[in-house]
Amino acid sequence: MSQGQGFGFGLGKMKELAEAFKKAQQVQEGAKRLQEELEVMEIEGEAQGGLVKVVLSGNQEPLRVTISPEVLEQGADIVSDLVTVAMKDAYNKSTATMRERMEELTGGLNLPGM
Repeated sequence: MSQGQGFGFGLGKMKELAEAFKKAQQVQEGAKRLQEELEVMEIEGEAQGGLVKVVLSGNQEPLRVTISPEVLEQGADIVSDLVTVAMKDAYNKSTATMRERMEELTGGLNLPGM
């Protein structure tokens, strides 16, 4: 074995590994903060120009539904369809928000082997 090679895990690799662990720890801390933010975040979905609104938390927990009285006059089937549309809108906005926040959190993370 020639000098400086060790067991194939030289000091340069140790430094890279230490940096990777540091970045991973930062991501973990950021994920915890993000989870706390998502718990209090409210994301609104709507249908028919806002006549039906559904609000989810950032964690996609249903919080409330608002239905305009004029929508109620259209009958149960229409109301049901509009609530479903508003729920899907809120869900899509929620998942897009989570994805964006996670990309911000993990952006630039360059772990060895990934």
